[in-house]
Amino acid sequence: MTSTKACSDKIQRFRALLQTADTLIIGAGAGLSTSAGFTYTGQRFEDNFADFIQKYGFSDMYSGGFYPFESLEEHWAYWSRYVFINRYTDSDNGTYKRLFALVKDKDYFVLTTNVDHQFQKAGFDKHRLFYTQGDYGLFQCSAPCHNATYDNEKAIRDMVAQQTNMKVPTELIPHCPVCGRPMTMNLRADDTFVQDDGWYRASKRYADFLRRHKGAKVLFLELGVGMNTPGIIKYPFWQMTAENPKAAYACVNLEGACAPTKIKDRSLCVNADIGAVLQQL
Repeated sequence: MTSTKACSDKIQRFRALLQTADTLIIGAGAGLSTSAGFTYTGQRFEDNFADFIQKYGFSDMYSGGFYPFESLEEHWAYWSRYVFINRYTDSDNGTYKRLFALVKDKDYFVLTTNVDHQFQKAGFDKHRLFYTQGDYGLFQCSAPCHNATYDNEKAIRDMVAQQTNMKVPTELIPHCPVCGRPMTMNLRADDTFVQDDGWYRASKRYADFLRRHKGAKVLFLELGVGMNTPGIIKYPFWQMTAENPKAAYACVNLEGACAPTKIKDRSLCVNADIGAVLQQL
């Protein structure tokens, strides 16, 4: 945005799109949670992982999660803290709640690659959410020997509370109740990711929502989606906007907000912090 007036104009256009849309389909990526305060670097990372940073030189929380720790006790000391602060603590600075206030009276659905459960914490209807990439709140078998997931809140809290010297007690290491192998997080990283019954039900609800609103006056609202997995949200949103002359597309991203020329006249791209934009709205 090149000027205060340009910023104001885009906010007014954004407000008009929200007010006139009959249906709202939200696509949310990591940038939304970053704007809400869920940063994986800097002070937040240093405050919670100082011992791991000192020992291994980790530069951020995310990359540390891929480190091949020598023991499961150390692996789960790291991951239990990781999950605890990103799933079970209330760190949202109000961004998700502002988004909910804007859309709660709309006929909406949310497709997200985020795994931190913040939509439900802010009040969004869980039946209008599709978490495509998993959930920090779930374990699965590492094999996996079966397609089921397990709530992990108690296990995570116990591991956080009882770990010492960067290790959890051996008896707290989670194991699959079917085959006995170690459990792992239900996060899409490779072909072992478990799509359980809940995942398929959410996928079907999303597909049904799209089918029911095909050709309707829809606003496809993309928030904080990068180019790591554009085939999940960004490209489908562009395509569905192009195919529906009544649809509009809006994208808010700290940088790189863009739209294809084909839908340029029905698109609004805002390069700005999502939280700041929602505050203005």
